[in-house]
Amino acid sequence: MRRPRPDAAVAPPVARRRAVGRAGLVLVLALSLLGPAGIAQAGDRDDLVRQQHANEARRERLQSDLEGLDESLVETHLKLSDAEARLPEAEAALATAQENLAGAERKQEQVTGRLAVAEQEAKDLEAAIADSGEKIAATRSAMGELARSTYRGDHTVSTVEVVLDSSSTEDFLQGYAVRSTAVRAQTQVLDELETAAAVAENQRARQTAVTERIGELKEEADAAVAAADAARADAEQRTAEIKQIQADMSALAASLEGQKGDVSGQIEGLQAENKALSDEIAKIDEENRRAEEERKRKAAEEAARARANNQPAPAPRAQASGGQLLIPPVPAPLYVTSGYGMRWYPITGGYWMHLGTDLRSACGNQQVAAAGGTVTAVKPHPNGTHGNQVIVNHGYLGGSSYVTVYNHLSRFAVRAGQQVSQGQVIGYTGATGNVTGCHVHFEVWKNGSTIDPMGLPGF
Repeated sequence: MRRPRPDAAVAPPVARRRAVGRAGLVLVLALSLLGPAGIAQAGDRDDLVRQQHANEARRERLQSDLEGLDESLVETHLKLSDAEARLPEAEAALATAQENLAGAERKQEQVTGRLAVAEQEAKDLEAAIADSGEKIAATRSAMGELARSTYRGDHTVSTVEVVLDSSSTEDFLQGYAVRSTAVRAQTQVLDELETAAAVAENQRARQTAVTERIGELKEEADAAVAAADAARADAEQRTAEIKQIQADMSALAASLEGQKGDVSGQIEGLQAENKALSDEIAKIDEENRRAEEERKRKAAEEAARARANNQPAPAPRAQASGGQLLIPPVPAPLYVTSGYGMRWYPITGGYWMHLGTDLRSACGNQQVAAAGGTVTAVKPHPNGTHGNQVIVNHGYLGGSSYVTVYNHLSRFAVRAGQQVSQGQVIGYTGATGNVTGCHVHFEVWKNGSTIDPMGLPGF
């Protein structure tokens, strides 16, 4: 009867199919290195998109805030602002890259350690297999000698012979004990040979499994090295990027400092342009006031004649159509990039009055007249900070004189002296004048002073 092999139940399979190749190992290893952080990074994608949109909106507001200054000066400040905005993002990316590198190096150390253990186990198994071979050879030699002795009859004393040859009971017991010892020796040698053979078979199976595992671990080690190298290169790239941003910031700050002396002169020019526009509109308002007084005088005369002739009084003049005195120059929804009021110049820290409201509008979009009236001026670029400019006199609306101004147009759709109706196209959005991007600059003058257009109904 064969005895059970020692450790046979736990012996590993001789061969296994590898689940992944080297490229797959690199991918799996990279994902394992990211772990929960990778999932969090994927979940933070929306936050990154929101941050990008916020940066775009910030730059758009800054562009409007710097309106009126020289384009090169504005561009320098915008580049500096962009670099300042990129720096925290780059630092966060570097921190992530460093975490990934640390994880990759830990993974590489773990795989290298497991590989070393497996290789040592393979050496130990090789020595154990050699030792088992020697034991099996010795046992077989003993079995051979026992077989030869049995064949010669050296150990073939039967029980009957022991009884017949015994002169006494003591002789019989002694002879029987010797025979039993010989039988047990034969059985022990057979058992040792069977056990040694079973152990050797298990050792060879284990050696095959360990050899296969070593191959897998070597592939995993190669993948770990590749992942660590990639993480290290990423960290180095992020570090270089931060250094470049910092260098750019230093250069741009120095350039901006050298240009600050020009800002005062440019603001003075802007003040002069706005003063000239204010004087021009004041003349229009004076004409409107006189025209309104004349209209009222004529209306009073007509009413007096009607009373004298017992006729009904003339109907009052109709005001703006559509239920609104003024409508926005571009369709809703309106997005204000720079509001009406005092504007802070980030370069010098000074304040200046922004007479209009800047609205988001793509280059080439139509802009319409806020109300019916007369085009009093069509001023082509160059026209200082205003660029291509249209001024429309709406006369008296609701008891007040209104004039609207449209700046930075790419081209015109009207001419001076032309009558326009509310909603009629007067020009197209552009970036002429001292601006760095297309947008609407819309001013509303009421009785000679500017007001916030966003406070009007419909805005």
